[in-house]
Amino acid sequence: MSGYQGWFRTPGDGSNRDWFHYGRNFGPENFAAIEMWPDVSELDDDEKVPTAFRHEDGSVAHVFSSRNRKTVARHFQWMEEYGTDGVFLQRFIGVTRNDAGRNDNNVVMDNVRYGAEKHNRAWAMMYDLTGARPGDMMGSLVDDWKKLVDESKIREDRMYLHHNGKPVVSIWGIGFSDGRRYTLAECLELITFLKDDPQYGGNTVKVGVPTFWRTLDRDAIDDPLLHEIIRKADIVSPWTVGRYHTPREAANHTRNVAAADLAWSKENGVEYMPVVFPGFSWHNLYMGRNQPERARFNLIPRLKGEFLSTQLRGNMNNGVTMIYQAMFDEIDEATAIFKVSDNPPVGGVNRFIDMEGLPSDFYLKMLGEAAKELKQRVGR
Repeated sequence: MSGYQGWFRTPGDGSNRDWFHYGRNFGPENFAAIEMWPDVSELDDDEKVPTAFRHEDGSVAHVFSSRNRKTVARHFQWMEEYGTDGVFLQRFIGVTRNDAGRNDNNVVMDNVRYGAEKHNRAWAMMYDLTGARPGDMMGSLVDDWKKLVDESKIREDRMYLHHNGKPVVSIWGIGFSDGRRYTLAECLELITFLKDDPQYGGNTVKVGVPTFWRTLDRDAIDDPLLHEIIRKADIVSPWTVGRYHTPREAANHTRNVAAADLAWSKENGVEYMPVVFPGFSWHNLYMGRNQPERARFNLIPRLKGEFLSTQLRGNMNNGVTMIYQAMFDEIDEATAIFKVSDNPPVGGVNRFIDMEGLPSDFYLKMLGEAAKELKQRVGR
């Protein structure tokens, strides 16, 4: 399963959000919010959105909007073609606080539902707690979940992901030591609701936690309540993006940390879903925020797939039964595995990561082959 942001907006797409997640004043003389350029060569004219950027040959560089149903369905077509089972659709807690944000995200959600149904792919909801305020979880998030169940009836979708006979919902952002305003007690209350509520519970709950959740150090809060929350849930998925930078470090992590995580999970009756990612960069993003000290270009190189393949191989050798690929469409931090251009725009102040001469579908193929091998290993 991949993560699916679905957060890209363009002028004229009906969202009234301008170039949301592409960058403010999106153009070659301003720093963009993206690090990679989407490959739009297969998109139809009614999917392509022209920009002020230009390719090396002078042609107009185009992007897409996640509000375009045809484009989202095309993404699911790629998943079907290459063998990705489906996605967790990201839903940030901030959009649950007002109708405008909720309605805008529901447009993308309906596109995802359409694409999943058309191309026989699974999807599930993932709430991201980033930016949550005290009271949000049992307030706006729970209210939103009730609306999705009662009004949108997402759990009745034929393609909504079920595990052990129960609909899956994921909560990301539990236990991080980066000064978040919400508490572990609130997180436990939310997980308990999603598990046990007679009307809106009965779900398989996956929790996204820090890399060092088991040892309760480094990026994790030093509080055993985090372990109680994980035991209450069904699946634990540690966020490892950016925690190692080379194939050697990735191999060491899967061998020395992830293997022990998996053992702890088995001992405590929880399933384990590691996160893998192809590379990382946030040069344009942080230059645009006037933080050049953080603006590292190609911070974690892809090395023509070696970095990702090392993680996939290491986790499968550990004996995992499921993998979370970060991310399908995340070009903001260069973790996207969908089709990305090897001919990004030139000129201006931005630097864009290319595909190192590889075909734009290279990572889709890699993930599809890994999915096939994983299923063979676990007898599916």
